[in-house]
Amino acid sequence: MKKPRFKTPTGTHDILPDDQPYFQKIYNVCENIASFYGFKKIDTPILEETELFSKGTGLTTDIVQKQMYVLKTKGGDYLTLRPEFTPGIVRAYIEHGMQSLPQPIKLYSFGPVFRYEHPQAGRYRQFHQFDIEVIGEESPVIDVQIINIFYNILKELKVKNLAVEINSIGDSQCRPYYKKLLANYLRSREGALCADCRRRIRENVLRVLDCKEEKCQRIVSQAPQIIDHLCEECHSHFKRVLEFLDEIEVPYRLNPYLVRGLDYYTKTIFEIFSEEKSKDESDTKDFPVKNALASGGRYDNLVKMLGGDNVKAVGCAMGVERVQSLMRTRGLQLKKQETYPVFFAQIGNLAKRKGLKLLEEFRGVKIPIAESLGKDSLKAQLGLADKVGAQYTLLVGQREALDGSIIIRDMKTGRQDTVKLDKVVKEIEKRLR
Repeated sequence: MKKPRFKTPTGTHDILPDDQPYFQKIYNVCENIASFYGFKKIDTPILEETELFSKGTGLTTDIVQKQMYVLKTKGGDYLTLRPEFTPGIVRAYIEHGMQSLPQPIKLYSFGPVFRYEHPQAGRYRQFHQFDIEVIGEESPVIDVQIINIFYNILKELKVKNLAVEINSIGDSQCRPYYKKLLANYLRSREGALCADCRRRIRENVLRVLDCKEEKCQRIVSQAPQIIDHLCEECHSHFKRVLEFLDEIEVPYRLNPYLVRGLDYYTKTIFEIFSEEKSKDESDTKDFPVKNALASGGRYDNLVKMLGGDNVKAVGCAMGVERVQSLMRTRGLQLKKQETYPVFFAQIGNLAKRKGLKLLEEFRGVKIPIAESLGKDSLKAQLGLADKVGAQYTLLVGQREALDGSIIIRDMKTGRQDTVKLDKVVKEIEKRLR
């Protein structure tokens, strides 16, 4: 087989016809659950001003420093392919005066996002997210409702072994003291940290807690925990979040070192995983492998930071490709053989012309009809009629096309009846009742 000249760019992928039922299933479940809870759809541009993300997501985050696709327009403006939804949705909230509407504003979005990172299983440079945001509400019950929505979406998609990890990272009242405490702890062990974490101590010390290097994780596991240093307001908020989770019986576990990779988060942050058992080649014991599927949290300062009022908010996003991959690998079958009750077969150009009009008539009464107008072999067409499960095949040859008639073949019994071409739609409607 000849090697193709062109391929998809590194980190991108085609969503092939066999993949489409999974994506459509995920979208339908997400849309139905979001609509039930009163969320309205919003579509924001794929391109946004670069400063929106550098200011909103955070200058010291990996997304802004390493992963954004930035371009300079001919007019000299800097635009960025969106690496996430939240800043763009908040920008739309401010720009279109949504703060004057009854609060909260509940929005959802579904589409591609772009991050330059190392491609691996389930991780792409162009991928899709389902995102929901609640803007204009500070109650901890909304944090829990967001978690519950995504937990239920994943359950409805038959994703097994779900686990929720949750933490609070405080706010501007208590976080500065904790960051100072953490920095002092890490500086005394700086020589044992990776180069990135040594830089993070100076630039954004909380990012050290998010490092995946094993040597850094060993040091982090003994570090002070922020939940021991929350102010009274943050402690009360987080306590109520956990009480609400207990009430609805969503299983969770505290992860005191969970920080997420975005600077705008305050108070509640969380991730939802699917856990699978795997074996370490050097050991005989099973250990859990976590597939991160959804993550989010509260961002009470972002709206004001981007030029709006002092509005509280919370949101979450789910990686669609990761969910689709789990659905496939766990054997969830969605694709069904397409069936059509009627098939149109023809011989000759005049019959093809008659068929074009006839197909539109069937579309008008919403009766699915298959065809293969490009084929001339009647045998091949009848074989295709069998393949799509047609109950009736409509046959038009040169003679039928000239005298305005059509043959209806019952594919089960083989019986054939000839009717007028202009009566066939009503006749098929009657037979299909």
